[in-house]
Amino acid sequence: STQSTWGLIQNFAKKAMANRVWNFSAGPSTLPLEVLETAQADLISWKGCGMSVMEMSHRGKEFMSIAAKAEADLRDLMGISPEYKVLFMQGGATLQFASVPMNMLRGKDQADYVVTGTWSEKAQQEAGKYCTARKAVDTKPTKYTTIPDHSSWQVNSDAAYVHYCANETINGVEFQYTPSVGDVPLVADMSSNFCSKPVEVSKHALIYAGAQKNAGIAGLTLAIVRQDYLGKTIPCTPIMCDYKVMADNDSMYNTPPCWSMYMAGLYFDYMKRQGGLSGIAEMNNRKATLLYDVIDSLPEFYTAPVSKDVRSKMNVPFRIKGGEALEEKFVKQAKERHQLLELKGHRSVGGLRASLYNGMPLEGVEKLTDFMKEFAQENSA
Repeated sequence: STQSTWGLIQNFAKKAMANRVWNFSAGPSTLPLEVLETAQADLISWKGCGMSVMEMSHRGKEFMSIAAKAEADLRDLMGISPEYKVLFMQGGATLQFASVPMNMLRGKDQADYVVTGTWSEKAQQEAGKYCTARKAVDTKPTKYTTIPDHSSWQVNSDAAYVHYCANETINGVEFQYTPSVGDVPLVADMSSNFCSKPVEVSKHALIYAGAQKNAGIAGLTLAIVRQDYLGKTIPCTPIMCDYKVMADNDSMYNTPPCWSMYMAGLYFDYMKRQGGLSGIAEMNNRKATLLYDVIDSLPEFYTAPVSKDVRSKMNVPFRIKGGEALEEKFVKQAKERHQLLELKGHRSVGGLRASLYNGMPLEGVEKLTDFMKEFAQENSA
């Protein structure tokens, strides 16, 4: 019967919750337990309607209400004015690397890129297929550990736009301010710090972000675009990359990523109840400060490669001075002793990395820092 099946699901869920680990993955990433439990409770029959969100028509009144609330809550969280359209898209931020020049060149043939890490470099390379994508900044010689003073940027006043990555997931470099680029439209990839703190939306022509780090699960990409930048795409633009087409169809030109939109909506609602983005930012600051303080307090054992003034509060890369073998031992013992998972650095840079997204509780970071001190004590020469 339905009742007995639901009882089995609940029993299984209770056992699963008891086995939750501390997941420091860079994405997809840990979700607030409260969000998961809400999704679980409504999994089979959303609000008693007899259907799962996964089964609903995206044009039915039930899902239309889910989509409308998700957008309204995001607008409320970020202070997004009516002059911007909020688009729920697919393809990840990587598809936006092509969508940005397709939509934002608007008759020009050159765009400027602030390259401060792996992902901004990939964005610049992809844009090069559609225009002259200049590097107004390139910190590769520093191994992407700095952001130079704005006075040294080589921004062309006639560029179609200036693109920057607000937080580099792999390298752990984060802008602590909104860049000022004069009258040139500003475009931001905020994939790994989206909704982690208040944002000056009005200073941007376009903001885009994958949802799977701070605002939901994989499968959804958010784009916030000022309406006067809709239209005038380059001729080869696919329909699914055309912001105006998506805006005119309320992000439903075809079937949208329904479940991912629903999960994002639950996350937005959760964030509002945590005091909005100011409350979220306060907690994120506490978590990052706790971790960096331990790294800095043990300089003979741990080192953080990124300049202190641009350290990311979301992705914290660090190394152990004893070498790779000791780092592998750290990862192994963190998992075995304390269920601290996904602490290996990205394969392109090595080392260690802890991602402290919105869904990571303070308790998880406390467990990690306690282990770091314990590990350093046990393994110091």
